[in-house]
Amino acid sequence: MKNDSKRRLNIISRIFREAKPIWGWLVFSCFLSFLQIILGVLAPKILGNTVQILYDYWAGELITDNLAGTVVRNLIPLAFIYVGMSASDYAIMYLLNNVVSRYYTCNVRIRISEKIKHLPVKFIDSTPVGEILRRLMDDVSQMGSSIHTVIETIFPVFLQMALIIGIMFFESWQLAIVVLLLTPLSVFLSSKISSASEKYFTKMFEESGKLNSVVEESYSNYATTKAYNWESETLRRHEEINLRQRDAEVKASFISSAVRPCITLINALVYIAINLIGGWLIIGGKASVGTVVTMVLFARQISAPLESVAEVLSEVQRATAASERVFSLLDYEEEKPDFGTFGENEILGDVRFEHVDFSYDKDKPLIRNLNLDIKHGQNVAIVGPTGAGKTTIVNLLMRFYDPDGGKITIDGRDICEISREEVRGLFGMVLQDTWLFGGTVAENVAYGKPEATREEIVKACEEAYCDHFIRTFPQGYDTVIGEDTTNISGGQKQLLTIARALLANHRLLILDEATSNVDTRTEILIQNAMDKLMAGKTCFVIAHRLSTIVDSDIILVIDNGQIVETGKHEELLAKKGFYYRIYTSQYAV
Repeated sequence: MKNDSKRRLNIISRIFREAKPIWGWLVFSCFLSFLQIILGVLAPKILGNTVQILYDYWAGELITDNLAGTVVRNLIPLAFIYVGMSASDYAIMYLLNNVVSRYYTCNVRIRISEKIKHLPVKFIDSTPVGEILRRLMDDVSQMGSSIHTVIETIFPVFLQMALIIGIMFFESWQLAIVVLLLTPLSVFLSSKISSASEKYFTKMFEESGKLNSVVEESYSNYATTKAYNWESETLRRHEEINLRQRDAEVKASFISSAVRPCITLINALVYIAINLIGGWLIIGGKASVGTVVTMVLFARQISAPLESVAEVLSEVQRATAASERVFSLLDYEEEKPDFGTFGENEILGDVRFEHVDFSYDKDKPLIRNLNLDIKHGQNVAIVGPTGAGKTTIVNLLMRFYDPDGGKITIDGRDICEISREEVRGLFGMVLQDTWLFGGTVAENVAYGKPEATREEIVKACEEAYCDHFIRTFPQGYDTVIGEDTTNISGGQKQLLTIARALLANHRLLILDEATSNVDTRTEILIQNAMDKLMAGKTCFVIAHRLSTIVDSDIILVIDNGQIVETGKHEELLAKKGFYYRIYTSQYAV
Protein backbone atom coordinates (compact mmCIF):
# COMPACT_ATOMS: atom_id res chain seq x y z
CA MET A 1 0.00 0.00 0.00
CA LYS A 2 2.85 2.35 0.85
CA ASN A 3 4.53 1.62 -2.49
CA ASP A 4 1.22 2.28 -4.31
CA SER A 5 0.87 5.66 -2.62
CA LYS A 6 4.45 6.56 -3.47
CA ARG A 7 4.00 5.46 -7.08
CA ARG A 8 0.77 7.47 -7.36
CA LEU A 9 2.45 10.54 -5.89
CA ASN A 10 5.36 10.19 -8.34
CA ILE A 11 2.99 9.97 -11.29
CA ILE A 12 1.01 13.05 -10.21
CA SER A 13 4.21 15.03 -9.61
CA ARG A 14 5.45 14.04 -13.07
CA ILE A 15 2.21 15.25 -14.64
CA PHE A 16 3.04 18.69 -13.30
CA ARG A 17 6.70 18.45 -14.29
CA GLU A 18 5.51 17.78 -17.82
CA ALA A 19 3.47 21.01 -17.53
CA LYS A 20 6.57 23.17 -17.02
CA PRO A 21 5.90 25.33 -20.13
CA ILE A 22 2.59 26.51 -18.62
CA TRP A 23 3.68 26.88 -14.99
CA GLY A 24 3.28 30.69 -15.17
CA TRP A 25 -0.36 30.39 -16.21
CA LEU A 26 -0.97 27.73 -13.56
CA VAL A 27 0.52 29.98 -10.86
CA PHE A 28 -1.75 32.82 -12.03
CA SER A 29 -4.71 30.43 -11.84
CA CYS A 30 -3.67 29.52 -8.29
CA PHE A 31 -3.56 33.22 -7.42
CA LEU A 32 -7.11 33.64 -8.72
CA SER A 33 -8.14 30.59 -6.68
CA PHE A 34 -6.55 32.16 -3.60
CA LEU A 35 -8.45 35.41 -4.26
CA GLN A 36 -11.66 33.44 -4.67
CA ILE A 37 -11.06 31.69 -1.33
CA ILE A 38 -10.40 34.96 0.52
CA LEU A 39 -13.67 36.34 -0.82
CA GLY A 40 -15.43 33.12 0.09
CA VAL A 41 -14.15 33.28 3.66
CA LEU A 42 -15.35 36.88 4.06
CA ALA A 43 -18.92 36.04 2.99
CA PRO A 44 -19.94 33.95 6.04
CA LYS A 45 -18.49 36.55 8.43
CA ILE A 46 -20.61 39.31 6.81
CA LEU A 47 -23.70 37.08 6.83
CA GLY A 48 -23.11 36.22 10.48
CA ASN A 49 -22.82 39.89 11.39
CA THR A 50 -26.04 40.65 9.50
CA VAL A 51 -27.90 37.88 11.33
CA GLN A 52 -26.56 39.21 14.64
CA ILE A 53 -27.89 42.70 13.80
CA LEU A 54 -31.33 41.27 13.08
CA TYR A 55 -31.25 39.18 16.25
CA ASP A 56 -30.14 42.12 18.39
CA TYR A 57 -32.92 44.28 16.91
CA TRP A 58 -35.48 41.52 17.61
CA ALA A 59 -34.18 41.11 21.17
CA GLY A 60 -34.36 44.87 21.75
CA GLU A 61 -30.61 45.20 22.21
CA LEU A 62 -30.26 47.34 19.07
CA ILE A 63 -32.12 50.63 18.79
CA THR A 64 -32.23 52.09 15.27
CA ASP A 65 -34.63 54.04 13.12
CA ASN A 66 -33.23 52.66 9.89
CA LEU A 67 -32.84 48.87 10.25
CA ALA A 68 -33.13 48.33 6.50
CA GLY A 69 -30.31 50.77 5.79
CA THR A 70 -28.10 49.10 8.36
CA VAL A 71 -28.75 45.65 6.83
CA VAL A 72 -28.24 46.91 3.25
CA ARG A 73 -24.91 48.52 4.19
CA ASN A 74 -23.80 45.09 5.40
CA LEU A 75 -25.12 43.29 2.32
CA ILE A 76 -23.64 45.59 -0.37
CA PRO A 77 -20.07 44.32 0.23
CA LEU A 78 -21.51 40.80 0.11
CA ALA A 79 -22.86 41.43 -3.40
CA PHE A 80 -19.44 42.61 -4.58
CA ILE A 81 -17.87 39.54 -2.98
CA TYR A 82 -20.15 37.13 -4.85
CA VAL A 83 -19.60 39.00 -8.14
CA GLY A 84 -15.82 38.79 -7.56
CA MET A 85 -16.06 35.06 -6.81
CA SER A 86 -18.04 34.42 -10.01
CA ALA A 87 -15.63 36.50 -12.11
CA SER A 88 -12.55 34.74 -10.72
CA ASP A 89 -14.22 31.34 -11.21
CA TYR A 90 -14.91 32.17 -14.87
CA ALA A 91 -11.35 33.44 -15.35
CA ILE A 92 -9.89 30.24 -13.88
CA MET A 93 -12.04 28.05 -16.14
CA TYR A 94 -11.21 30.12 -19.23
CA LEU A 95 -7.48 30.05 -18.49
CA LEU A 96 -7.29 26.35 -17.78
CA ASN A 97 -9.45 25.31 -20.73
CA ASN A 98 -7.33 27.32 -23.16
CA VAL A 99 -3.86 26.91 -21.67
CA VAL A 100 -4.08 23.23 -20.68
CA SER A 101 -5.74 22.15 -23.92
CA ARG A 102 -3.58 24.26 -26.23
CA TYR A 103 -0.17 24.05 -24.59
CA TYR A 104 -0.26 20.89 -22.49
CA THR A 105 -2.35 18.08 -23.96
CA CYS A 106 -1.46 19.21 -27.49
CA ASN A 107 2.24 19.23 -26.58
CA VAL A 108 2.05 15.76 -25.01
CA ARG A 109 0.37 14.38 -28.13
CA ILE A 110 3.08 15.92 -30.31
CA ARG A 111 5.72 14.32 -28.07
CA ILE A 112 4.02 10.94 -28.37
CA SER A 113 3.94 11.28 -32.17
CA GLU A 114 7.64 12.18 -32.18
CA LYS A 115 8.35 9.31 -29.79
CA ILE A 116 6.65 6.77 -32.03
CA LYS A 117 8.96 7.80 -34.89
CA HIS A 118 11.97 6.77 -32.77
CA LEU A 119 10.57 3.55 -31.33
CA PRO A 120 11.83 0.19 -32.57
CA VAL A 121 9.63 -1.71 -35.00
CA LYS A 122 9.06 -4.41 -32.37
CA PHE A 123 6.96 -1.94 -30.35
CA ILE A 124 4.65 -1.30 -33.31
CA ASP A 125 4.53 -5.02 -34.09
CA SER A 126 3.51 -5.89 -30.52
CA THR A 127 1.11 -3.00 -29.78
CA PRO A 128 -2.36 -2.87 -31.38
CA VAL A 129 -3.24 0.33 -33.22
CA GLY A 130 -6.29 0.85 -30.99
CA GLU A 131 -4.08 0.75 -27.90
CA ILE A 132 -1.80 3.47 -29.26
CA LEU A 133 -4.77 5.64 -30.26
CA ARG A 134 -6.26 5.21 -26.79
CA ARG A 135 -3.09 6.50 -25.16
CA LEU A 136 -2.74 9.32 -27.66
CA MET A 137 -6.31 10.59 -27.30
CA ASP A 138 -8.25 9.51 -24.21
CA ASP A 139 -5.36 9.02 -21.79
CA VAL A 140 -3.75 12.37 -22.64
CA SER A 141 -7.13 14.10 -22.20
CA GLN A 142 -7.40 12.47 -18.77
CA MET A 143 -3.96 13.89 -17.88
CA GLY A 144 -5.12 17.38 -18.82
CA SER A 145 -8.24 16.91 -16.71
CA SER A 146 -6.07 16.07 -13.70
CA ILE A 147 -4.42 19.53 -13.90
CA HIS A 148 -7.87 21.12 -14.04
CA THR A 149 -8.80 19.08 -11.00
CA VAL A 150 -5.82 20.08 -8.90
CA ILE A 151 -6.03 23.80 -9.70
CA GLU A 152 -9.82 24.04 -9.50
CA THR A 153 -10.49 21.75 -6.54
CA ILE A 154 -7.67 20.17 -4.54
CA PHE A 155 -5.48 23.27 -4.14
CA PRO A 156 -8.40 25.58 -3.19
CA VAL A 157 -9.90 22.97 -0.84
CA PHE A 158 -6.89 22.63 1.42
CA LEU A 159 -6.11 26.34 1.33
CA GLN A 160 -9.73 27.15 2.10
CA MET A 161 -9.84 24.64 4.94
CA ALA A 162 -6.69 26.10 6.52
CA LEU A 163 -8.07 29.64 6.41
CA ILE A 164 -11.53 28.67 7.62
CA ILE A 165 -10.23 26.61 10.54
CA GLY A 166 -8.03 29.52 11.63
CA ILE A 167 -11.01 31.91 11.57
CA MET A 168 -13.22 29.36 13.32
CA PHE A 169 -10.79 29.18 16.25
CA PHE A 170 -10.91 32.96 16.41
CA GLU A 171 -14.72 32.89 16.49
CA SER A 172 -15.24 29.93 18.88
CA TRP A 173 -12.51 27.47 19.77
CA GLN A 174 -15.04 25.01 21.22
CA LEU A 175 -17.00 24.70 17.96
CA ALA A 176 -13.78 24.74 15.94
CA ILE A 177 -12.55 21.66 17.82
CA VAL A 178 -15.80 19.84 16.95
CA VAL A 179 -15.21 20.50 13.24
CA LEU A 180 -11.52 19.71 13.48
CA LEU A 181 -12.13 16.35 15.16
CA LEU A 182 -14.63 15.10 12.55
CA THR A 183 -13.14 16.58 9.34
CA PRO A 184 -9.97 14.39 9.26
CA LEU A 185 -12.20 11.32 9.48
CA SER A 186 -13.87 12.20 6.19
CA VAL A 187 -10.51 12.88 4.53
CA PHE A 188 -9.16 9.53 5.76
CA LEU A 189 -12.20 7.61 4.50
CA SER A 190 -12.05 9.40 1.11
CA SER A 191 -8.42 8.49 0.50
CA LYS A 192 -8.91 4.86 1.55
CA ILE A 193 -11.96 4.29 -0.60
CA SER A 194 -10.52 6.05 -3.66
CA SER A 195 -7.28 4.03 -3.39
CA ALA A 196 -9.31 0.83 -3.51
CA SER A 197 -10.81 1.88 -6.86
CA GLU A 198 -7.50 2.49 -8.69
CA LYS A 199 -6.89 -1.12 -9.75
CA TYR A 200 -10.34 -1.24 -11.33
CA PHE A 201 -9.73 2.01 -13.22
CA THR A 202 -6.46 0.52 -14.53
CA LYS A 203 -8.30 -2.60 -15.65
CA MET A 204 -10.99 -0.43 -17.27
CA PHE A 205 -8.39 1.46 -19.34
CA GLU A 206 -6.70 -1.78 -20.43
CA GLU A 207 -9.99 -3.28 -21.64
CA SER A 208 -10.88 0.01 -23.34
CA GLY A 209 -7.66 -0.18 -25.35
CA LYS A 210 -8.51 -3.74 -26.41
CA LEU A 211 -12.02 -2.63 -27.33
CA ASN A 212 -10.62 0.11 -29.57
CA SER A 213 -8.41 -2.47 -31.29
CA VAL A 214 -11.35 -4.79 -31.99
CA VAL A 215 -13.41 -1.91 -33.42
CA GLU A 216 -10.48 -0.72 -35.55
CA GLU A 217 -9.90 -4.24 -36.89
CA SER A 218 -13.57 -4.84 -37.65
CA TYR A 219 -13.82 -1.63 -39.71
CA SER A 220 -10.45 -1.90 -41.47
CA ASN A 221 -11.24 -5.53 -42.44
CA TYR A 222 -14.93 -4.93 -43.06
CA ALA A 223 -15.06 -6.69 -46.43
CA THR A 224 -13.26 -9.79 -45.12
CA THR A 225 -15.57 -9.92 -42.11
CA LYS A 226 -18.63 -9.81 -44.37
CA ALA A 227 -17.19 -12.32 -46.83
CA TYR A 228 -16.60 -14.96 -44.14
CA ASN A 229 -19.84 -14.21 -42.27
CA TRP A 230 -17.71 -13.34 -39.28
CA GLU A 231 -20.03 -10.66 -37.92
CA SER A 232 -21.29 -12.84 -35.07
CA GLU A 233 -17.74 -13.73 -33.98
CA THR A 234 -16.71 -10.06 -34.12
CA LEU A 235 -19.75 -9.16 -32.05
CA ARG A 236 -18.89 -11.93 -29.57
CA ARG A 237 -15.33 -10.64 -29.12
CA HIS A 238 -16.62 -7.08 -28.79
CA GLU A 239 -19.20 -8.19 -26.23
CA GLU A 240 -16.66 -10.15 -24.15
CA ILE A 241 -14.27 -7.20 -23.90
CA ASN A 242 -17.13 -4.78 -23.42
CA LEU A 243 -18.44 -6.87 -20.51
CA ARG A 244 -15.02 -6.99 -18.89
CA GLN A 245 -14.68 -3.22 -19.28
CA ARG A 246 -18.19 -2.74 -17.88
CA ASP A 247 -17.46 -4.93 -14.85
CA ALA A 248 -14.25 -3.02 -14.12
CA GLU A 249 -15.98 0.33 -14.59
CA VAL A 250 -18.94 -0.70 -12.40
CA LYS A 251 -16.63 -1.75 -9.58
CA ALA A 252 -14.49 1.37 -9.92
CA SER A 253 -17.53 3.64 -10.02
CA PHE A 254 -19.27 1.84 -7.16
CA ILE A 255 -16.26 2.05 -4.87
CA SER A 256 -15.45 5.66 -5.75
CA SER A 257 -19.10 6.71 -5.46
CA ALA A 258 -19.14 5.47 -1.85
CA VAL A 259 -16.94 8.43 -0.88
CA ARG A 260 -19.63 11.10 -1.19
CA PRO A 261 -22.21 9.39 1.08
CA CYS A 262 -19.53 8.87 3.74
CA ILE A 263 -18.53 12.53 3.64
CA THR A 264 -22.16 13.65 3.59
CA LEU A 265 -22.87 11.55 6.71
CA ILE A 266 -19.89 12.97 8.57
CA ASN A 267 -20.82 16.51 7.52
CA ALA A 268 -24.35 15.96 8.84
CA LEU A 269 -22.87 14.88 12.16
CA VAL A 270 -20.78 18.09 12.17
CA TYR A 271 -23.90 20.25 11.62
CA ILE A 272 -25.77 18.46 14.40
CA ALA A 273 -22.83 18.81 16.79
CA ILE A 274 -22.38 22.52 16.02
CA ASN A 275 -26.08 23.27 16.57
CA LEU A 276 -26.30 21.25 19.80
CA ILE A 277 -23.10 22.58 21.30
CA GLY A 278 -23.70 26.06 19.86
CA GLY A 279 -27.16 26.17 21.45
CA TRP A 280 -25.69 25.13 24.77
CA LEU A 281 -23.04 27.90 24.45
CA ILE A 282 -25.70 30.52 23.60
CA ILE A 283 -27.74 29.54 26.66
CA GLY A 284 -24.61 29.75 28.79
CA GLY A 285 -23.78 33.16 27.35
CA LYS A 286 -20.47 31.90 25.92
CA ALA A 287 -21.40 32.51 22.26
CA SER A 288 -23.73 34.70 20.28
CA VAL A 289 -26.32 33.65 17.72
CA GLY A 290 -24.29 35.36 14.99
CA THR A 291 -21.22 33.36 15.98
CA VAL A 292 -23.09 30.05 15.78
CA VAL A 293 -24.58 31.00 12.39
CA THR A 294 -21.11 31.96 11.18
CA MET A 295 -19.72 28.62 12.38
CA VAL A 296 -22.49 26.68 10.61
CA LEU A 297 -21.76 28.56 7.38
CA PHE A 298 -18.03 27.92 7.77
CA ALA A 299 -18.71 24.22 8.40
CA ARG A 300 -20.72 24.21 5.19
CA GLN A 301 -17.81 25.86 3.36
CA ILE A 302 -15.56 23.03 4.55
CA SER A 303 -18.04 20.25 3.82
CA ALA A 304 -18.94 21.36 0.28
CA PRO A 305 -15.34 21.17 -1.00
CA LEU A 306 -14.85 17.85 0.79
CA GLU A 307 -17.87 16.45 -1.03
CA SER A 308 -16.42 17.63 -4.33
CA VAL A 309 -13.13 16.00 -3.33
CA ALA A 310 -15.02 12.71 -3.38
CA GLU A 311 -15.47 13.09 -7.13
CA VAL A 312 -12.03 14.62 -7.55
CA LEU A 313 -10.25 11.68 -5.94
CA SER A 314 -12.05 9.40 -8.36
CA GLU A 315 -10.80 11.57 -11.25
CA VAL A 316 -7.28 11.47 -9.80
CA GLN A 317 -7.37 7.67 -9.83
CA ARG A 318 -8.43 7.74 -13.47
CA ALA A 319 -5.70 10.26 -14.28
CA THR A 320 -3.08 8.17 -12.48
CA ALA A 321 -3.98 5.04 -14.42
CA ALA A 322 -4.13 6.95 -17.73
CA SER A 323 -0.88 8.86 -17.10
CA GLU A 324 0.97 5.69 -16.22
CA ARG A 325 0.11 4.27 -19.63
CA VAL A 326 1.20 7.47 -21.39
CA PHE A 327 4.47 7.67 -19.46
CA SER A 328 5.22 4.01 -20.16
CA LEU A 329 5.07 4.89 -23.88
CA LEU A 330 7.15 8.06 -23.48
CA ASP A 331 9.73 6.12 -21.41
CA TYR A 332 9.91 3.17 -23.81
CA GLU A 333 13.48 2.59 -24.90
CA GLU A 334 14.12 4.24 -28.24
CA GLU A 335 16.28 2.98 -31.04
CA LYS A 336 19.82 4.10 -30.41
CA PRO A 337 20.74 6.99 -32.71
CA ASP A 338 23.23 6.14 -35.42
CA PHE A 339 25.05 8.44 -37.81
CA GLY A 340 27.29 6.12 -39.82
CA THR A 341 27.48 6.53 -43.59
CA PHE A 342 28.69 4.63 -46.61
CA GLY A 343 30.54 7.74 -47.75
CA GLU A 344 30.90 8.85 -51.32
CA ASN A 345 31.63 5.39 -52.74
CA GLU A 346 29.07 4.00 -55.16
CA ILE A 347 27.11 1.13 -53.66
CA LEU A 348 27.44 -2.09 -55.65
CA GLY A 349 25.18 -4.33 -53.59
CA ASP A 350 27.33 -7.18 -52.28
CA VAL A 351 25.51 -8.62 -49.25
CA ARG A 352 26.90 -11.03 -46.63
CA PHE A 353 25.33 -12.67 -43.60
CA GLU A 354 28.08 -13.83 -41.25
CA HIS A 355 27.08 -16.19 -38.43
CA VAL A 356 23.83 -14.28 -37.86
CA ASP A 357 21.61 -15.23 -34.90
CA PHE A 358 18.22 -13.68 -34.26
CA SER A 359 14.92 -14.33 -32.48
CA TYR A 360 11.88 -12.19 -31.71
CA ASP A 361 11.45 -14.05 -28.43
CA LYS A 362 14.67 -14.93 -26.60
CA ASP A 363 13.11 -18.19 -25.42
CA LYS A 364 12.30 -19.25 -29.00
CA PRO A 365 15.41 -19.17 -31.25
CA LEU A 366 14.59 -18.54 -34.92
CA ILE A 367 17.68 -17.83 -37.04
CA ARG A 368 20.87 -19.52 -35.91
CA ASN A 369 24.31 -19.17 -37.46
CA LEU A 370 23.01 -17.97 -40.84
CA ASN A 371 25.70 -17.46 -43.49
CA LEU A 372 25.03 -15.97 -46.94
CA ASP A 373 27.30 -14.53 -49.60
CA ILE A 374 25.41 -12.66 -52.34
CA LYS A 375 27.18 -10.78 -55.11
CA HIS A 376 25.83 -7.60 -56.62
CA GLY A 377 23.40 -8.08 -59.47
CA GLN A 378 22.29 -11.51 -58.31
CA ASN A 379 18.62 -12.45 -58.11
CA VAL A 380 18.15 -14.32 -54.83
CA ALA A 381 14.92 -16.18 -54.15
CA ILE A 382 14.01 -17.09 -50.59
CA VAL A 383 11.59 -19.98 -50.20
CA GLY A 384 10.36 -22.07 -47.32
CA PRO A 385 7.28 -22.88 -45.26
CA THR A 386 5.39 -20.28 -43.26
CA GLY A 387 7.33 -19.23 -40.17
CA ALA A 388 10.63 -20.46 -41.55
CA GLY A 389 12.22 -16.99 -41.35
CA LYS A 390 11.82 -15.57 -44.87
CA THR A 391 10.36 -12.22 -43.81
CA THR A 392 12.76 -12.10 -40.87
CA ILE A 393 15.69 -11.95 -43.30
CA VAL A 394 14.09 -8.90 -44.93
CA ASN A 395 13.52 -7.32 -41.51
CA LEU A 396 17.21 -7.76 -40.71
CA LEU A 397 18.32 -6.41 -44.09
CA MET A 398 16.21 -3.29 -43.63
CA ARG A 399 17.36 -2.88 -40.01
CA PHE A 400 13.82 -3.11 -38.70
CA TYR A 401 15.55 -5.41 -36.24
CA ASP A 402 19.25 -5.87 -35.52
CA PRO A 403 20.83 -9.34 -35.22
CA ASP A 404 21.44 -10.81 -31.77
CA GLY A 405 24.76 -12.15 -32.96
CA GLY A 406 26.98 -12.04 -36.04
CA LYS A 407 26.74 -9.28 -38.62
CA ILE A 408 25.26 -8.31 -41.97
CA THR A 409 27.43 -6.37 -44.40
CA ILE A 410 26.75 -4.44 -47.61
CA ASP A 411 29.87 -3.90 -49.70
CA GLY A 412 31.89 -5.04 -46.68
CA ARG A 413 30.40 -2.49 -44.24
CA ASP A 414 28.50 -3.72 -41.18
CA ILE A 415 25.02 -2.22 -41.58
CA CYS A 416 24.75 -1.80 -37.78
CA GLU A 417 27.47 0.84 -38.14
CA ILE A 418 25.42 2.71 -40.78
CA SER A 419 22.40 4.86 -40.00
CA ARG A 420 19.06 3.13 -40.44
CA GLU A 421 17.89 5.86 -42.80
CA GLU A 422 20.87 5.33 -45.13
CA VAL A 423 20.54 1.53 -45.07
CA ARG A 424 16.82 1.68 -45.85
CA GLY A 425 17.51 4.22 -48.56
CA LEU A 426 19.37 1.52 -50.49
CA PHE A 427 16.30 -0.69 -50.84
CA GLY A 428 13.27 -0.54 -53.03
CA MET A 429 10.31 -2.63 -51.90
CA VAL A 430 7.28 -4.14 -53.59
CA LEU A 431 5.20 -6.05 -51.09
CA GLN A 432 2.28 -8.40 -51.41
CA ASP A 433 0.22 -6.06 -49.21
CA THR A 434 -0.19 -2.83 -51.14
CA TRP A 435 -0.27 0.53 -49.42
CA LEU A 436 -1.44 3.83 -50.89
CA PHE A 437 -1.86 7.05 -48.95
CA GLY A 438 -4.41 9.82 -49.38
CA GLY A 439 -3.05 11.84 -52.29
CA THR A 440 -2.91 11.99 -56.06
CA VAL A 441 -1.79 9.12 -58.26
CA ALA A 442 1.39 11.05 -59.14
CA GLU A 443 2.20 11.67 -55.45
CA ASN A 444 1.73 7.99 -54.63
CA VAL A 445 4.03 6.86 -57.44
CA ALA A 446 6.63 9.46 -56.43
CA TYR A 447 6.53 8.38 -52.76
CA GLY A 448 10.11 7.10 -52.88
CA LYS A 449 11.35 10.00 -55.04
CA PRO A 450 9.41 13.19 -54.20
CA GLU A 451 11.53 15.33 -56.50
CA ALA A 452 10.62 13.26 -59.59
CA THR A 453 9.32 15.14 -62.62
CA ARG A 454 5.98 14.35 -64.23
CA GLU A 455 7.83 12.85 -67.21
CA GLU A 456 9.72 10.43 -64.93
CA ILE A 457 6.49 9.45 -63.17
CA VAL A 458 4.72 8.76 -66.46
CA LYS A 459 7.68 6.73 -67.77
CA ALA A 460 7.71 4.54 -64.64
CA CYS A 461 3.98 3.98 -64.96
CA GLU A 462 4.36 3.02 -68.62
CA GLU A 463 7.03 0.43 -67.71
CA ALA A 464 4.75 -0.94 -64.98
CA TYR A 465 1.83 -1.13 -67.44
CA CYS A 466 -0.43 1.14 -65.40
CA ASP A 467 -0.33 4.29 -67.55
CA HIS A 468 -3.30 3.11 -69.63
CA PHE A 469 -5.75 2.75 -66.73
CA ILE A 470 -4.47 5.89 -64.95
CA ARG A 471 -5.48 7.94 -67.99
CA THR A 472 -9.04 6.61 -67.65
CA PHE A 473 -9.38 8.29 -64.23
CA PRO A 474 -11.33 11.58 -64.12
CA GLN A 475 -8.22 13.71 -63.45
CA GLY A 476 -5.63 11.23 -64.73
CA TYR A 477 -2.43 11.45 -62.70
CA ASP A 478 -3.98 14.16 -60.51
CA THR A 479 -6.84 11.92 -59.35
CA VAL A 480 -6.93 11.69 -55.56
CA ILE A 481 -6.78 8.12 -54.28
CA GLY A 482 -5.98 6.32 -51.03
CA GLU A 483 -5.91 2.93 -49.37
CA ASP A 484 -9.68 3.06 -48.94
CA THR A 485 -10.36 3.92 -52.58
CA THR A 486 -12.92 1.46 -53.90
CA ASN A 487 -12.78 2.24 -57.62
CA ILE A 488 -9.25 0.84 -57.97
CA SER A 489 -8.78 -2.93 -57.99
CA GLY A 490 -6.22 -4.78 -55.93
CA GLY A 491 -4.22 -5.55 -59.06
CA GLN A 492 -4.15 -1.88 -60.08
CA LYS A 493 -2.93 -0.91 -56.62
CA GLN A 494 -0.14 -3.45 -56.97
CA LEU A 495 0.82 -2.02 -60.35
CA LEU A 496 1.10 1.45 -58.80
CA THR A 497 3.43 0.16 -56.07
CA ILE A 498 5.58 -1.50 -58.74
CA ALA A 499 5.72 1.82 -60.63
CA ARG A 500 6.79 3.41 -57.35
CA ALA A 501 9.74 1.00 -57.08
CA LEU A 502 10.66 1.50 -60.74
CA LEU A 503 10.79 5.26 -60.24
CA ALA A 504 12.86 5.09 -57.03
CA ASN A 505 15.47 2.92 -58.81
CA HIS A 506 17.33 1.72 -55.68
CA ARG A 507 20.44 -0.46 -55.78
CA LEU A 508 18.82 -3.31 -53.86
CA LEU A 509 15.30 -4.65 -54.23
CA ILE A 510 13.00 -6.63 -51.97
CA LEU A 511 10.06 -8.27 -53.69
CA ASP A 512 7.43 -10.11 -51.68
CA GLU A 513 5.53 -12.01 -54.35
CA ALA A 514 4.91 -8.72 -56.11
CA THR A 515 2.70 -10.21 -58.83
CA SER A 516 0.38 -12.21 -56.59
CA ASN A 517 -2.56 -9.83 -56.92
CA VAL A 518 -2.82 -9.64 -60.72
CA ASP A 519 -4.26 -11.89 -63.39
CA THR A 520 -2.10 -14.13 -65.54
CA ARG A 521 -2.00 -11.82 -68.57
CA THR A 522 -1.01 -8.81 -66.50
CA GLU A 523 1.50 -10.93 -64.58
CA ILE A 524 3.39 -11.68 -67.78
CA LEU A 525 3.56 -7.98 -68.67
CA ILE A 526 4.69 -7.08 -65.16
CA GLN A 527 7.29 -9.82 -65.14
CA ASN A 528 8.85 -8.23 -68.22
CA ALA A 529 8.91 -4.86 -66.45
CA MET A 530 10.35 -6.49 -63.35
CA ASP A 531 13.14 -8.00 -65.41
CA LYS A 532 14.09 -4.47 -66.51
CA LEU A 533 13.82 -3.25 -62.93
CA MET A 534 16.03 -6.02 -61.53
CA ALA A 535 18.72 -5.77 -64.18
CA GLY A 536 22.07 -5.01 -62.52
CA LYS A 537 20.56 -4.87 -59.01
CA THR A 538 20.79 -7.20 -56.04
CA CYS A 539 17.31 -8.61 -55.60
CA PHE A 540 15.74 -10.57 -52.75
CA VAL A 541 12.51 -12.27 -53.79
CA ILE A 542 10.32 -13.86 -51.14
CA ALA A 543 8.56 -16.50 -53.18
CA HIS A 544 5.21 -18.11 -52.45
CA ARG A 545 4.55 -19.43 -55.96
CA LEU A 546 7.69 -21.25 -56.96
CA SER A 547 6.92 -20.83 -60.67
CA THR A 548 7.96 -17.17 -60.37
CA ILE A 549 11.54 -17.89 -59.26
CA VAL A 550 12.68 -20.70 -61.58
CA ASP A 551 15.13 -18.30 -63.30
CA SER A 552 16.68 -16.93 -60.08
CA ASP A 553 20.49 -16.97 -59.80
CA ILE A 554 20.30 -18.46 -56.31
CA ILE A 555 17.44 -20.10 -54.46
CA LEU A 556 17.77 -20.21 -50.68
CA VAL A 557 15.60 -22.86 -49.06
CA ILE A 558 14.99 -21.97 -45.44
CA ASP A 559 13.45 -24.06 -42.68
CA ASN A 560 13.41 -23.12 -38.99
CA GLY A 561 15.79 -20.23 -39.60
CA GLN A 562 18.40 -22.40 -41.27
CA ILE A 563 19.44 -22.62 -44.93
CA VAL A 564 18.81 -26.26 -45.67
CA GLU A 565 19.48 -26.07 -49.42
CA THR A 566 20.90 -23.62 -51.95
CA GLY A 567 21.31 -23.64 -55.71
CA LYS A 568 19.47 -23.08 -58.98
CA HIS A 569 16.03 -24.44 -59.70
CA GLU A 570 17.16 -27.44 -61.77
CA GLU A 571 19.92 -28.33 -59.30
CA LEU A 572 17.54 -28.34 -56.35
CA LEU A 573 14.98 -30.44 -58.18
CA ALA A 574 17.68 -32.93 -59.07
CA LYS A 575 18.62 -33.32 -55.40
CA LYS A 576 15.04 -34.36 -54.59
CA GLY A 577 15.36 -32.84 -51.15
CA PHE A 578 13.34 -30.25 -49.22
CA TYR A 579 12.87 -27.90 -52.20
CA TYR A 580 11.77 -30.81 -54.38
CA ARG A 581 9.09 -31.76 -51.85
CA ILE A 582 7.81 -28.15 -51.63
CA TYR A 583 7.76 -27.76 -55.41
CA THR A 584 6.04 -31.05 -56.15
CA SER A 585 3.48 -30.42 -53.39
CA GLN A 586 2.49 -27.19 -55.16
CA TYR A 587 2.23 -28.72 -58.61
CA ALA A 588 1.37 -32.33 -57.88
CA VAL A 589 -2.17 -31.89 -59.19
